[in-house]
Amino acid sequence: MADKAHFARQFIAAIPHARALGMSLTALGQGSAEITMPYDKRFVGDPKTGVLHGGAISAVMDTCCGAAVMSHPSAPGATATIDLRIDYMRAATPGQTITTRATCYHITRAVAFVRAEALDEDMANPVAVATGAFTVER
Repeated sequence: MADKAHFARQFIAAIPHARALGMSLTALGQGSAEITMPYDKRFVGDPKTGVLHGGAISAVMDTCCGAAVMSHPSAPGATATIDLRIDYMRAATPGQTITTRATCYHITRAVAFVRAEALDEDMANPVAVATGAFTVER
């Protein structure tokens, strides 16, 4: 697992937008991942409210899903997004860190299936939820 965690951290660090958004891998399990993204005024989508742009939320969710796939015991290497559906439940609270948690719940020979949620400090009410399909590189 230590090798997969190291590989996942390197993978995330190599993605320019992940670095620009300040993403940090905070937990990695066997098929699960958690990534945080601090609030940053540069990524506000609505200057009147200070709410983060949905694109920043989707980027952290996609990256977290990929990390969950890479950490799965049946996934030997890198991955790429095939499909990602994100449902935005509410606006993220301005000034708060976004925490994304993803779980890879099923893998076939070629496709991994993932569920994720993005949260701010209100952990009972997700900002967004996602389901996705990712490649399994053999």
